[in-house]
Amino acid sequence: MTKIYCYCLFDRAGSYQGVYSSLKAVHRDALKMANKGNSDVVLLTDHGAMKASLVNLRNVFKGKIDVQVLYRCGEHQARIIKTDFKE
Repeated sequence: MTKIYCYCLFDRAGSYQGVYSSLKAVHRDALKMANKGNSDVVLLTDHGAMKASLVNLRNVFKGKIDVQVLYRCGEHQARIIKTDFKE
């Protein structure tokens, strides 16, 4: 059985923006949504804040399902939720 993961993207208001199968694509779009302020975009998780990079996002999601992260830059933000298809 093949594991297929999907990444759901939401904006600051909680509005659905899209579903992705590519971690790289969802990171790009989340970064684009959050990067409207004057400071750097940070990745917020249950374990704290870190630089918003593809490597950090991959490490947060590695081996976990139904996890969410928040990209934030001032008042602008985007939320990504990782889930999988259940049979």
